[in-house]
Amino acid sequence: MSRAPEETFITLGGQTIPLRLVWQSRARRLTMTLDHTKRCLRVVLPEGITATEALSFCRKQQPWVLKRWAALPQPIPFAPGNRLPINGEEAVIHHQRSARRGVWREPGRLNVSGPLEHLPRRVEAHCRQEAKRLLQAAVRDKAARIDRRPGRITLRESRSRWGSCSPKGDLSFCWRLIFAPPEVLDYVAAHEVAHLAHMNHSPAFWRVCAGLVEDVTGPRRWLATEGASLWRYG
Repeated sequence: MSRAPEETFITLGGQTIPLRLVWQSRARRLTMTLDHTKRCLRVVLPEGITATEALSFCRKQQPWVLKRWAALPQPIPFAPGNRLPINGEEAVIHHQRSARRGVWREPGRLNVSGPLEHLPRRVEAHCRQEAKRLLQAAVRDKAARIDRRPGRITLRESRSRWGSCSPKGDLSFCWRLIFAPPEVLDYVAAHEVAHLAHMNHSPAFWRVCAGLVEDVTGPRRWLATEGASLWRYG
């Protein structure tokens, strides 16, 4: 039976990096990846390998780790003065403590009322709501175009995929698509709607998908190269 993961830190080249050690009974060797969504170094270990051995392994890979750690986009917390790309439009967060309007948009501004300690939660809730509104509209429009009826549409903090379609036709999306260019969000909606017709990635599936958006290649390339940056917000 695999051991519970262990959370710790490692210092390499003067950089203190969060480290997550994961023991897996099926693992045959040590493997290391940089988790851009959690901003940590993740090491998978076979049973019997100690944490001390894992730390030694990481130190031997210091140049690789530091190069990729430096390339991670800097986090942008939900805080006054920070800028968010919301569906392709930049908005600066403004705290309006005395107002009683919740969260509202103006050109170039995202206004948030109430106590400052509630601001991050309220900004995230607003972004989730906007993502759901846009994705629901896109899904319904595209599904109607191929004469399909989607099931439930939900949003999650998905770290492994941008969207999914269940055999029942329920669609799920990563809410962080709200920070992507509009054509990227639209493509992900089209991709999952196309699965309502074909639960695979066959040529027939890609023909349906291509018929629902102007461009498939560009958004796919953007997600592959820039998608990790969507986790810098919040």
